[in-house]
Amino acid sequence: MSPLPLVELQAVSNAHNEWVALTFALPADAGDVFQAALRLLKTPDVFAALAPLDCILPVSHPQLLEPSHLAGLPPSRVILRVPAAACADLTVQKKLAAHADAGYRLMLDGVADAGVASRCGAQSLMMDAAATLPPLLALVGQSGPHLATGMGSASRVAVCAKAGFSWFAGDYAHHPLPDGPVNDGTSCQRLLALLGLLARDADSHELEVLLRQDPALAYHLLKLVNSAAFALSSPIHSFGQAISVLGRRQLQRWLQLLLYARQQDDGPANPLLPLAAVRAAMMEVLAKAQGWDRDRQDMAFVVGVFSLLDQLLAMPMREIVAALSLDLDVVIALLERTGPLGQLLRLVEQPSGAALEQAGITRQAYWEAQLQAYHWAIQVSRNI
Repeated sequence: MSPLPLVELQAVSNAHNEWVALTFALPADAGDVFQAALRLLKTPDVFAALAPLDCILPVSHPQLLEPSHLAGLPPSRVILRVPAAACADLTVQKKLAAHADAGYRLMLDGVADAGVASRCGAQSLMMDAAATLPPLLALVGQSGPHLATGMGSASRVAVCAKAGFSWFAGDYAHHPLPDGPVNDGTSCQRLLALLGLLARDADSHELEVLLRQDPALAYHLLKLVNSAAFALSSPIHSFGQAISVLGRRQLQRWLQLLLYARQQDDGPANPLLPLAAVRAAMMEVLAKAQGWDRDRQDMAFVVGVFSLLDQLLAMPMREIVAALSLDLDVVIALLERTGPLGQLLRLVEQPSGAALEQAGITRQAYWEAQLQAYHWAIQVSRNI
C-alpha cells in the first residue's frame, strides 16, 4: 500500500475561539484531495482522537460520490464540503440530497444560485471572506453554521460574525489584538519572571509567591486542578495544594500552557492556547519517535510551547529568551530554527515530504503524532 498522504490538520473555531471542527490542508501533489482525506479519516481511532470535533471532508467531484465511499464514517461527525458550482447539475443535487437524508451535513463551498442549497439538502455555506462577503440572502437562506475562511485578524472575524458567519478559519490567531492584556508592561515582566523560575526549576515556594501576584494566572491554575481532567475527590483551594497535586513536571507543562490562557474572565478564549498545545505535543511525540531520551523529549515540548511566545507577548523572541535561563539547544531552536530541536520545530511548522525523509519520520508516524497532539490540545482547551 502506498504511504499515507502528508496532511496538515487545520482548526475551525467559533466566535469564542473554541475549536468546533477540523479541515484538511494537503500539498498540491497529494493527488485527489477527497481520496487523500477519506483515507486519513478511515485510519483507526481517528474520530475518537478528534472527538468531539466535526471533520470537514472536501468532496471535489460530488457527482462521483457514492455511499460506499462514506462507509464507516459517522454521519454525526462528518460534514461534506462540495463546490457550489458543481451543484447546479440536477443529478448532483439528487445524489447530495440522498447523502443528506442519510444524516451527512452538506456545506457548499461558494455561493450557489437560488434554490440550489435546498435541493441539495445543504444547510451551510463556506467562503473565503478575507476581502469580500457573500450576499445576505446566501446566508439567511440556510440554517448554518456558515464558515468564513481566510481570516487574518480578529477584526475581520468580528466583521464576518456580524454578517452571519459563526465558524472561522485562518491565521488570525497569530495576530492578536494590539490592546490585549498581555501587552501590559508589568504583566509581561511577571510572565517572563515566571518562565524564568520554571526554566531554572525553582522550588514550589518561589512559584507560589509569584502566582499570588498574578490573580488571572492563579485563577486558571486552580480552575485546572479542580477540572474533570484530574477527577479529585475534594476541591483544591490553595496554590501549594495545586503544586502538590500536579507534581513538578506536570506543573511546569501546565503553567507553560496557562500563560496562553490569560484573558478577561468574560472574554473569548486565547486562540494561541490550543496551537501552542499542538506544537508542544507534536514536538514531544516526534522526539520520542526518533528515540530521544526523556530529557530531550521535555526540551522538545518546551520548544514547541515557547515557539509562539513572541506572538503572545508581542515581543521579539530574542528579548524573551534573553530573560530566561534556557538550554542553549532550546535557544538556538527558538531563534534560528537550527540544531536537532530547531529542525524538528521547522518540520512541525511547515511539514514536507523532504523534511520528513531527512528526519527519518514516516508519514504514518507523522499522522499519528498529529492525532495525539490534537487529541491532547482538545482536552487542554476544554480544561483550561
